[in-house]
Amino acid sequence: MTSTRATSWSFREEDSAQIRGVLQDFLRDTSARTALLVDRAGQMLVTVGEAPNFDPTAFASLTAADFSANDQLARLLGEPEFGTLFHQGEKESLYLADIARRVILVVLFDNRTTLGLVKLRMRGAVQELTTLFTALFAREGDGTSAVDAGFVGDAEDELDKLFGG
Repeated sequence: MTSTRATSWSFREEDSAQIRGVLQDFLRDTSARTALLVDRAGQMLVTVGEAPNFDPTAFASLTAADFSANDQLARLLGEPEFGTLFHQGEKESLYLADIARRVILVVLFDNRTTLGLVKLRMRGAVQELTTLFTALFAREGDGTSAVDAGFVGDAEDELDKLFGG
């Protein structure tokens, strides 16, 4: 039985198959292009659908930073969190949702679908993924140990390159 390492927890082959199944169904039902799972520490976990044409390490780091910044904005407004985020571009859009307070689902979509359909189908996908990840975290113990220092260093290097630091 193989497992994929993700920060301080891992998921097994059968977990991966279930997660990918939920994401594939979501993409089929919405005509969205790509679904990605990123952990809150900034590590890319899963990509389903069209292969993105960007650096996945930098994208995952920025996604985690975006969600963390928005968590702080929510607190300033007296909200416990913003469970979803939406970024609309001229041609491409992102819809992000919290999964079990530890993982972020990112959906990339264009004019082949609508925000309304993505939002509608996102609810079911988030519920299914939250159930799967909650069970996975329970199986792995509390899963709160630190991120591998090598990964953090690599992520910081990628961000420095991206922003010219």
